[in-house]
Amino acid sequence: MRRKPLSAALLATALLTVAGCGGGGSATGEAATKPSDPAKVEGTITVLTHRTDLVQDGTMKKYAAEFKKTYPKVSVKFQGITDYEGEVKIRMNTENYGDVLLIPAVLSKGDYPKFFAPLGDTKDMARRYRFTGKSDVRGKTYGIANLGTVNGLVYNKAVWKRAGVTDWPTTPAEFLADLKRIKEKTGATPYYTNFKDGWPLSSPWTNSVGSVSCDAKASDALATSDKPWAKGSELNVIDTLLHDIVHDGLSEKDPSTTNWETSKTDLAKGKISSMLLGSWAVHQMRDAATKAGRNPDDIGFMPFPAQKDGKFCATMLSDYQLAVNAHSDNKSAARAWIDWFTEESGFAAKEGGVPALTSMSFPDVLKPYQDNDVKLIERSEAKTERVNAIDNASEIGLAKPDYRQKLIDIARGAQQGTLRGYFDDLDKRWAEASATAGG
Repeated sequence: MRRKPLSAALLATALLTVAGCGGGGSATGEAATKPSDPAKVEGTITVLTHRTDLVQDGTMKKYAAEFKKTYPKVSVKFQGITDYEGEVKIRMNTENYGDVLLIPAVLSKGDYPKFFAPLGDTKDMARRYRFTGKSDVRGKTYGIANLGTVNGLVYNKAVWKRAGVTDWPTTPAEFLADLKRIKEKTGATPYYTNFKDGWPLSSPWTNSVGSVSCDAKASDALATSDKPWAKGSELNVIDTLLHDIVHDGLSEKDPSTTNWETSKTDLAKGKISSMLLGSWAVHQMRDAATKAGRNPDDIGFMPFPAQKDGKFCATMLSDYQLAVNAHSDNKSAARAWIDWFTEESGFAAKEGGVPALTSMSFPDVLKPYQDNDVKLIERSEAKTERVNAIDNASEIGLAKPDYRQKLIDIARGAQQGTLRGYFDDLDKRWAEASATAGG
């Protein structure tokens, strides 16, 4: 389950609020170290989560009960937050933002030491955990991924088969041609943007940067690029595909009425053929198929329609990172929960995600990738702070839905403009921000 991001205005306000605060006081820099003796760890900790569904249905309580078998003197309380990004950023003006929390997506990496306790030296953490680069600040790791995700298209194989398409498209043009066949021969909505919910237009599309060129450093390259939307670039290829899907009438008729929860069932029933998401979504779609009395095996997962030297590539990156509040009085208990949740709970596997622990195997939902020799590339986060600084200064919002919602509106004629004109404007704003932004 994912939640709606902040509006542009509220997000800007929240960013200014967080940037101007220090977590309610000065962080001591005390590390949250891995406890050596579970019997000596005690206290009550509060865990903040965006997974309100798992709090409400009792799943998180079950995890806590299992955790207590190893750490009998630790009690875990959960707070499920619907508008996670918005509410947590407001709470971070104080010291009261839980003991364990998911690092808000738009918080600058450079500010992590103000709010979170270091978990260890990155060079040591990287041997044990994937995705440590995402929360590395000056050689210290401040978060451990609750799970990782591999980008791709969740699709209904039965629908594609009815349209006579059995092979994965290898180019954007082939993908568009396949969607046209699906529309003509099945009546299903070929692609669903989830325009109204917004978030499916941000992370899944931006996370595809690197898939086109098969370059783990493609996102880092944005830090030094003056024209990220130039012809042939990653963002040009990715955003052109989205534009063309909508322009060619291959998406839902009225994007202003889309609904994420409904879309899962509709894809499971074959009313929708495909959506660009992460590997975590396969599990949710298969659950929706089971509940709808359909075959969960009809739900497939394919890479972004582009190849490099005849080979598919797919980006692999961290979902939210679990961190310890720098002001927590129970850092040892908080770290114990993070370690147990990422290593012992089985959460990542159940959700169809890539486990943070390097010794754990990949989830079953990625078997099609493994069987078809899709190259997984863990995206570099070395220049993320700089990229975020430019992005914020340009007010484009690579991690927000607004600019792609405008792209869709241009494509469907709801706003004036052309694709090339829009890309030129985005390049201009990016170049101007690059010349002045810090990070």
